[in-house]
Amino acid sequence: MNRIQHFVEEELSTSLLSLATEAELPLEPAGDAESSHCIFTPLHYERNYAYPLIVWLHGPNDDEQQVTQVMPLVSLRNYVGVGPRGTLAATGSADGYSWSQNERHIMLAEQRVMSAIAAARRWLNIAPSRVYLAGYGCGGTMAFRIALNQPLAFAGVLSLGGALPTTLRPLCQLHAARRLKILLISGRDSQQYPEARVCDNLRLLHSAGMSVSLRQYPCGDDLTMQMFSDMDRWIMEELTASQVFQPDPAEHRSGGKS
Repeated sequence: MNRIQHFVEEELSTSLLSLATEAELPLEPAGDAESSHCIFTPLHYERNYAYPLIVWLHGPNDDEQQVTQVMPLVSLRNYVGVGPRGTLAATGSADGYSWSQNERHIMLAEQRVMSAIAAARRWLNIAPSRVYLAGYGCGGTMAFRIALNQPLAFAGVLSLGGALPTTLRPLCQLHAARRLKILLISGRDSQQYPEARVCDNLRLLHSAGMSVSLRQYPCGDDLTMQMFSDMDRWIMEELTASQVFQPDPAEHRSGGKS
């Protein structure tokens, strides 16, 4: 059982998950194995409102369905979400997929991300300037990679426990990448992404002139509810600061979102 699944079962079995089940949130699996993805539609979707999009890159030994577990933890109403499938199938007794940092897999990952974004835009009303790329573990590292390679395609990038990639010149588009907003989330006692490496990544990004926010939590490699709440808060603050955020009609009717 992966950490996301464990977290959901332990923390949310009586709250957000039950609400998501009652809402019967629609999923949109793609049929083609080379572009498999899953779409999360927000609760009380308003077709005339252009939603921010979160592209979620799942963690190791998981798949595109992880986006349906993550998005209710971030917000049931604020975003459309889409999750592409990892490019590297697990071997041995492990299930699911992962993301590999070699040239062929990076190219394939970019294709899958762009295909997933295009699919979300075909089905739902997405604001083109409000696309955020996020991921967990190796998915966070790939989110960094793709956002830095194609910085004009994204408003920001969020990594939960995924280090900055170091091979194949990740900062080759540095001038354009300086416009990206970055949120780095880590556990203080993480073994997969230790504090020393977090500090190294921060120094590199700051020296490159990039805008980085760090959120560190008193935990190891586990995920916490606060991480997802802070993820939602950070994106909303960025949208407001950039003056591209439009009020959601549902918010005015209901008095707020969750």
